[in-house]
Amino acid sequence: MNRELREFRRLERLCLEQAALSTMDLARSGLLKVAHDCRIAAEAIEAQSPRGALAGAVQAFKLALSAKRASNRH
Repeated sequence: MNRELREFRRLERLCLEQAALSTMDLARSGLLKVAHDCRIAAEAIEAQSPRGALAGAVQAFKLALSAKRASNRH
């Protein structure tokens, strides 16, 4: 499952990069749609993973702590 998740995220990044480089509106639009579909697929995989939800909560907690520490320093 991690391999699938990484692949969808890689494809999403690739499509976004190519869309940014595209000079044709139709190609850019298609690449952005594929990137969106890849993001949706990756989010679905993450939602199925119990570890993914826990990892997200831990990451949010770490960010909140680091923001609090930074505000306490000033």
